[in-house]
Amino acid sequence: MKHEQIIGVIDYGSQYTQLIARRVREHRVYSEIFPYNCTAADLKRKNIKALILSGGPSSVYKENAPQLDSAVFELQVPILGICYGLQLLIQSTGGSVKSAGRGEYGFTNLVKSSESPLLESLPGKTQVWMSHGDEIRHYSQDWNVIGRSSNGVIAAVSHKSRPYFGVQFHPEVSHTVDGKAMLLNFLFKISHCKPNWTPADFIQETLEDIRRTVGDKQAICGLSGGVDSSVLGTLMHKALGTRSTCIFIDNGLLRKNESRQVMTTLREGLGLQIELHDHSKKFLAQLQGITDPEQKRKLIGTQFIRSFEEITSSRDEVEFLAQGTLYPDVIESGGVGRGPAAVIKSHHNVGGLPDEMNLRLIEPLRDLFKDEVRNVGRELGLSEFILDRHPFPGPGLAVRILGEITAERLRVLREADDIYMQVLKETGEYKNIWQAFAVYLPVKTVGVMGDERTYESVIALRAVTSLDGMTADWYNMSNEVLNICSRRIINEVKGVNRVVYDITSKPPGTIEWE
Repeated sequence: MKHEQIIGVIDYGSQYTQLIARRVREHRVYSEIFPYNCTAADLKRKNIKALILSGGPSSVYKENAPQLDSAVFELQVPILGICYGLQLLIQSTGGSVKSAGRGEYGFTNLVKSSESPLLESLPGKTQVWMSHGDEIRHYSQDWNVIGRSSNGVIAAVSHKSRPYFGVQFHPEVSHTVDGKAMLLNFLFKISHCKPNWTPADFIQETLEDIRRTVGDKQAICGLSGGVDSSVLGTLMHKALGTRSTCIFIDNGLLRKNESRQVMTTLREGLGLQIELHDHSKKFLAQLQGITDPEQKRKLIGTQFIRSFEEITSSRDEVEFLAQGTLYPDVIESGGVGRGPAAVIKSHHNVGGLPDEMNLRLIEPLRDLFKDEVRNVGRELGLSEFILDRHPFPGPGLAVRILGEITAERLRVLREADDIYMQVLKETGEYKNIWQAFAVYLPVKTVGVMGDERTYESVIALRAVTSLDGMTADWYNMSNEVLNICSRRIINEVKGVNRVVYDITSKPPGTIEWE
């Protein structure tokens, strides 16, 4: 599908690279990510309307640091550099960058020092999100400083004769109050884009791509019951019809009654071909005695593939496996091969996959965030019951039980999590929360129940608000609801005598505990 305009996002390894692309698409402008080592010739072959240079973990002045092809400036398109991208612009035009010592991290204020199209309509002082250890040492006479941080650090610049701009902070994250206004200025006032890209365009392009990739073969779709795999299953069915079959594997790590819900609600609601295969013994055998979270994820990822291969071994026409992988899974597992991103944790469906597979992988949702997937699902006509479900990780309860996975720990966590969900739905809190779940902690504490001493397990409750899963804030649950949850879990779940509530945001924590 040929796009009449593309905002190119060059990835230098930032955890927020795809978030930049997503923010652009929120304004109905198509964006595409390019590797940090792409050339001007690569970009010229596309219909690039403007470029955004992402942040990244490197220092521009170090040997082998990712650079910018100098010929990019000959494309004569607007450029916005963010954090590392700003520093690249400055260094590439005769300036220099140095270590900032302690740097700036978290909230600070941007103080405008001169007018600029990028900061047009913004107040003189506005809150921004900083995350940098380097800063501009000096810049060439081609640049104007248009804003500084509260600490006096150069925070925004504009080129005097070309439509080049740079910011030291991150306008793409929600913590930057006027970040949306800055991006709107760059897209429409500076780059003169047209808002003409929608979820319907994504669906059309994806269906064509699936048909082109699979050809006359067959595909199976890994179905988990969540939003991502439900949208994926629907796309595969629309693209291939009966040549697509959804496979739901019970890995023994599901929530209470999950199998029954998938085989009734989803089969009837979506009209998909769904097969249930119980491989719980295989998964639990692989996890016996394993406590390291990375090892858990990799073992689960490998076993999923082996299970799919076993199921399809006698089906000669099946050559493809479709997964509902999303971009947060990819970036936390070490990026997308475009930029030098750091590995936070391997996801079972990305970094946890085996090197050798008999099935070819299809991941149509790989470049989308959760809210974008929900928008695609609405465009496809999926019910709100499916679209409003909280995310559930592919490794299931394995990453919500800290330490070894045992049958007893699974029982305790399932019961506690089920009660937690019941209370949230009964009190109306469920719809206010992006994701909520219970965690089993591998510690025991002393308690008193019925005038007798107890020494039993601890359950942690987690609830966050988020738009995309890349950043999240802990949900400020009322004391009344927390009290109901704690009382019911302790009274109704044998083996639990203490409940705690997690008040950690992302960053610095991740949403899941493992």
